[in-house]
Amino acid sequence: MDVSRVRFWVRPNVKKEEWDTGGYNIKTAMMELMKFDCGGAAAVIGAARAIGALQPEGVEAHFVVAACSNMINSKAIVPSDVLTASNGKTIEVLNTDAEGRLTLADALVYTDKELGCESIIELSTLTGACMISLGKKICGVWTENDDLAKSLEEVSKVTGDKSWRMPMAHEYKEQLKSKIADISNLGDRYGGAITAALFLTEFVSKKKPFAHIDIAGPVWDDKTGSTGFGAKLVSEWVKRQGE
Repeated sequence: MDVSRVRFWVRPNVKKEEWDTGGYNIKTAMMELMKFDCGGAAAVIGAARAIGALQPEGVEAHFVVAACSNMINSKAIVPSDVLTASNGKTIEVLNTDAEGRLTLADALVYTDKELGCESIIELSTLTGACMISLGKKICGVWTENDDLAKSLEEVSKVTGDKSWRMPMAHEYKEQLKSKIADISNLGDRYGGAITAALFLTEFVSKKKPFAHIDIAGPVWDDKTGSTGFGAKLVSEWVKRQGE
């Protein structure tokens, strides 16, 4: 039986020991709600449990969670630091509250190079900019692979986890230029959700189907709390890879 290798990957700042204060660019609002920032991890772990129970044939799935703490201490990163990702690319840290994409960078390299997965989808509560664009009921999908975009759209309709494909505007990559590193971790004020997606593409093979899914809006309901958004989306997408 042919086995399709598929891989999912997520970025959370997980609750309990892990928390996102914003670091030295400390959050001035909503810090008490950062429990929802583990929504991407929760979705993937939920999907992993579902797939483990269903055991769909014809697909090998790897579920990866990159967890970190973003705190102020003597070892914390500070604005102007230059980090080296596991693929050798250097990153200028312009804002410590854009830390999620830094953990995602190494996780994506690991998924791409070490696990050798054929397709990668990544879920994260990455930007407030996506929430401004699409509100709190719809996630944003960034991918340059039309087949992957179509499959995610179909799964979205079946599961009820609403999504919308967003533009991968390469002209915005100019915002990520750095004078002292290969790339910076933050763009300008406008188009922040797009520049975040463009940043992530630097850490996955250009030939590999890859989708970044920003679920910052729909993972949390102000009245009822966490929604579990994304777990059904991932589970159904994995199942279909073996069909």
